[in-house]
Amino acid sequence: MKAFRVVGSYADPRKKRQPFSIEVSAEDEEACKERVLSTLGSKHRLKRWEIDITEMTELSPDQITNHIVKYEVGA
Repeated sequence: MKAFRVVGSYADPRKKRQPFSIEVSAEDEEACKERVLSTLGSKHRLKRWEIDITEMTELSPDQITNHIVKYEVGA
């Protein structure tokens, strides 16, 4: 497993765009993208086309701040 930080924004009815930054663990970038889209979609009732991912960076074990991601990666 690898850790990724994903930065982007999504459509918000109260504002034009709502920025987000989320850490996830996944096997590769495609799986990471899938996980972010499904997580944000289910939590905020968004469609996939409403979510824009602008940056996806792989994190080293010392850069991880989310405790669940740190556990899943094994750091």
